[in-house]
Amino acid sequence: FCTGALLAGGLYWFVCVLGPAERKGKRATDLSGGSISAEKVQDSYKQYWSFFRRPKEIETADKVPDFVDTFYNLVTDIYEWGWGQSFHFSPSIPGKSHREATRLHEEMAVDLINVKSGDKILDVGCGVGGPMRAIAAHSRANVVGITINEYQVNRAKLHNKKAGLDSLCDVVCGNFLEMPFPDNTFDGAYSIEATCHAPKLDEVYAEIFRVLKPGALYVSYEWVTTDKFKGENPEHVEIIQGIERGDALPGLRSYADIAETAKKVGFEVVKERDLALPPAEPWWSRLKMGRLAYWRNHVVVTVLSALGIAPKGTVDVHEMLFKTADYLTRGGDHGIFSPMHMILCRKPKQQQN
Repeated sequence: FCTGALLAGGLYWFVCVLGPAERKGKRATDLSGGSISAEKVQDSYKQYWSFFRRPKEIETADKVPDFVDTFYNLVTDIYEWGWGQSFHFSPSIPGKSHREATRLHEEMAVDLINVKSGDKILDVGCGVGGPMRAIAAHSRANVVGITINEYQVNRAKLHNKKAGLDSLCDVVCGNFLEMPFPDNTFDGAYSIEATCHAPKLDEVYAEIFRVLKPGALYVSYEWVTTDKFKGENPEHVEIIQGIERGDALPGLRSYADIAETAKKVGFEVVKERDLALPPAEPWWSRLKMGRLAYWRNHVVVTVLSALGIAPKGTVDVHEMLFKTADYLTRGGDHGIFSPMHMILCRKPKQQQN
């Protein structure tokens, strides 16, 4: 009896306590395929990979929404369970936990756009709303988030209510290339590692420009290849392609293209800096430190899938994310990739005709 009780207690601790990234987040026993029914998760995973057999289709705006939506249906629960509610990276800070470093990274974004309590600001590509809640609590601004994934909308609203921030945070389902907001709506805007999913950066920047009030600021943390990336280097190409395929990216952009794109749509560039460069501590250290957690989680996912608790195909998705983490780590080690190239822009008060 004692042995059985210890085994049951150990299994419960292993699956339900040790697994989640956040105590109030998703639990391993609740992993799903988002809006995809359980019996179709594996087929949807195969569909996701089929996009890469037709690369020209990924480059067209009408194909990308389905591509990105499928990806986030597959990975949202695993992200929440294994990483947390903020689907992005942040520089490591000595003496600070990953959660604290993430919060400070998010708060910096809203500090850069100089909003005040009561202002209405836009979160472009909000995910399940981790950054939104940190930013609303820090600034007391009213934050409206947009995500293409309906499942993420429901998760974000649930988290907002649990955090007591639903009066400050709202979430809508929509394509950030065609946002359902009137012109000149927002007092500020930010995007944290989200516009990398746009097939053309100028299209999403133009849409953000449209919905901002004249004089308002916009800050983005962009995924880019750095000046160390060499297109003739096969290893560099392999790493970048691995990141693109494992993160639903139509194609990574060069750091040199970001400011020119912002200017093209009418923005004034106020500041530009790669937040991953020294003296910042490596953002990918969390991935290296998480290898043991990955294997632990992979055992959990495999067992739950075999028992029919997690959808068939979840193991494949989890394995894909681990391989992608390796490419991201290599990109950081080689210095050829950054997930936090920061650009701060202003919509001019007087717009030119």
